[in-house]
Amino acid sequence: MVYLDNAATTPVPQAVAEAVYEALVHGFANPSAQYAPGLAMKKQVEQWRGAVAEAMGGTAEGLYFTSCGTEGDFAAISIACAQNRGRHIVTTAVEHSAVLETCTRLEREQGYAVTRIAPDSNGDISAEAVLSAVGPDTALVSVMLVNNELGNRYPVEEIARGLNTMGSGALLHTDAVQGFLKVPFSAKTLGADLITVSAHKIGGPKGIGALYLGPRVRHPRPWLPGGGQERGLRSGTEATAQIAGFAKAAELRRASFPEDAQRMEALRAYAVEHLRTIPDLVLLGGGARGTGAPHILALALNGWPSQNVVNDLSSQGICISAGSACHRGKPSHVVAALGLPKRTAQSVLRLSFGPDTTAADVDACVDALRRHRAERMPML
Repeated sequence: MVYLDNAATTPVPQAVAEAVYEALVHGFANPSAQYAPGLAMKKQVEQWRGAVAEAMGGTAEGLYFTSCGTEGDFAAISIACAQNRGRHIVTTAVEHSAVLETCTRLEREQGYAVTRIAPDSNGDISAEAVLSAVGPDTALVSVMLVNNELGNRYPVEEIARGLNTMGSGALLHTDAVQGFLKVPFSAKTLGADLITVSAHKIGGPKGIGALYLGPRVRHPRPWLPGGGQERGLRSGTEATAQIAGFAKAAELRRASFPEDAQRMEALRAYAVEHLRTIPDLVLLGGGARGTGAPHILALALNGWPSQNVVNDLSSQGICISAGSACHRGKPSHVVAALGLPKRTAQSVLRLSFGPDTTAADVDACVDALRRHRAERMPML
């Protein structure tokens, strides 16, 4: 199998699977239990928390485990809006659906005003555009670190500095799910008050993520009440096996991060060079210009519907995406926001690389795309 959909999820290394197994079988005690095995697991959970926080460049005190990136986004927005009295949110039109749907719910059910900043035709969002929308009633600014469909990196650090210069009381959230251990950042210096990450994008298990809260987040209200786990913010018995896998994955990726990033960047450049030789193929987003995250490359085979291409390549054992896996075949709001011609918009594909992706994988994909164009009639 040629797997080029690492932005959707990633393979789990053997060492991560072993860490999960160890916690499931030998570390099964409830961390809230007051006898020795429970207390030992409580201590272990805190060590794992520290490992994930360290990989984010933050402190263990600021990190709270969640079930996934979607929950982390929801919790971040809820916490920020509960802390501030403002009734205005600034975000972008190309955020992950977890952010956009939460903002839409606040808009419809609680009367919030939501400003959604549109990208330019390259998928870029400027700090100036975001900051110009901020007003005295703005409670939250939410801008993702890396776009999950285009690979564009957004200027979170610059936005944070701008909010500080303005003296704004708005909290800044960033969905860093696609940026964590793919592009360099530190939770202590990024400037975001709330940072969302997820394990399964870095070789960890599904069903576990984290939300990092900075010092400006004061006395956050619990988003999941109950038994008081996660220091009272997210109740429910800790998912110790998933947490163990998350910590091991973060440890492994952190150790090889510079080399992995350089390898994926070189592989993306190799893919761009060879894809340019296919007639009717258009490269999109930051990956095409070499300015985005190293692992994502968006493209369109003009006139050939993306799902048809995905199905054809899948039959050959090549896994690529027609965009974010979260869309499940529905039109992408990210692609729509770019204002592309219809033939291009309905032909968008995404290749995404991992540390183990090879040039041979790229060659197989390029050859399959070239054959698809040569053998199939365009339908758009």
